[in-house]
Amino acid sequence: MKTQVLLRNIHHWGSLFIMLQMGLVIGAGLLLIVKKQVDWVQPPTVKGEAPDAVPTQTMEQLFASAKSEPRLSITDWRELSRVDFKPDKGVVKFVAANNWEAQIDTATGEILQVSFRRSDIIESLHDGSFFADWVKLYIFFPSGIILLVLWGTGIYLFFLPHVKNALKERRKKAAQQ
Repeated sequence: MKTQVLLRNIHHWGSLFIMLQMGLVIGAGLLLIVKKQVDWVQPPTVKGEAPDAVPTQTMEQLFASAKSEPRLSITDWRELSRVDFKPDKGVVKFVAANNWEAQIDTATGEILQVSFRRSDIIESLHDGSFFADWVKLYIFFPSGIILLVLWGTGIYLFFLPHVKNALKERRKKAAQQ
């Protein structure tokens, strides 16, 4: 079998195998690229009363404020998926395991904003961990390898006609001399 035919077959069947996973990866990746510009994906960070100032509230006081928000459904630190400090904005974000986020002013302890955060869900869709760790490792990872092979075969198949034409022209010129 000629190399070109083999690579076309690999390209054809490899594309079929990974089309669903790569569609999901591409769609989620596009949303992640614009997560700071699209509030639906990730809520914008609001500014506290005293940005760039040293926080006057203790962590326990800030956590107590977050705990008072019913949408977060938290009673303990272990129920948080992340705590994100934004000292330049004077805000700390408490993100609960249920993906609700409370932004709290580090100067006053006041809840400034409560929003649903979709970026973490989209990221888990992007890497396959949304489904299960084994899906990430045994379906998305091999799909990435296949995509790398498709990229390489695609480059080869793209440039092959150009290289063949250049060689043909070179032989033609050499024969004329």
